[in-house]
Amino acid sequence: MNTGTASYRRLVPCLAAFGVLLAGCADDGAEVRELEGSDGSESGSHSGSGSHSGSGSGSGSGSGSASASGSEPGGVPEGVARQYAHLAEEIADEGGQTESGPWRIGYIVEPAEGWHASEGDDVRYREPAGDETHHIEVVPFEADSGRVVPEVPIHVEILDGDGRVVDANDLEFFYGEAFHYGNNFAVPEQGEYTLRVTLEPPRFLRHGEQDGDPALTEGAEVEFTEVQLESSG
Repeated sequence: MNTGTASYRRLVPCLAAFGVLLAGCADDGAEVRELEGSDGSESGSHSGSGSHSGSGSGSGSGSGSASASGSEPGGVPEGVARQYAHLAEEIADEGGQTESGPWRIGYIVEPAEGWHASEGDDVRYREPAGDETHHIEVVPFEADSGRVVPEVPIHVEILDGDGRVVDANDLEFFYGEAFHYGNNFAVPEQGEYTLRVTLEPPRFLRHGEQDGDPALTEGAEVEFTEVQLESSG
């Protein structure tokens, strides 16, 4: 067995444990309604929190002491442990989560943020535009394993109390304290809104047996209701 395979096998159960940790995050009051999935099944609804000031805590909680190789004693790299602990904290404090089909979908609301973006051969810092008020992040997890899934096309709409879309954006993949998807949004006034999150199937290739069922071939659409988007000014 090569060392890469051994490390992977040690990592999988540990990441699954972090999935359990994240699954225990309480939605802070917002009612979450899941819409009909691509398989035609109707999912249920539950309530969670949804009252947010629009300010993220921004602090991750790492645990344990790192070894000389940068790994936790259990074999999980320190950065991986810190990432999943950070996501659990942020989703619990500044957002909510729900499950739909093979997905667990978390969201986080923060004030509008800047970021580094590639422009040709250069990387430039983009400040928030003048009308941008909030930075909304979405984290798609594989429900069974708890892993953050890359290459997922994600679209978010913000609906007011009358069901009108006040802003909508495709999300970009971000490097940060934890990998996530996000974008800035312009909300005309503070108040209670619904976040409609649409996931398309990931664009990556899939290993597996020829006659097996490939993973994550269906998307999802969920709504987080009663989300309080407050002014960050």
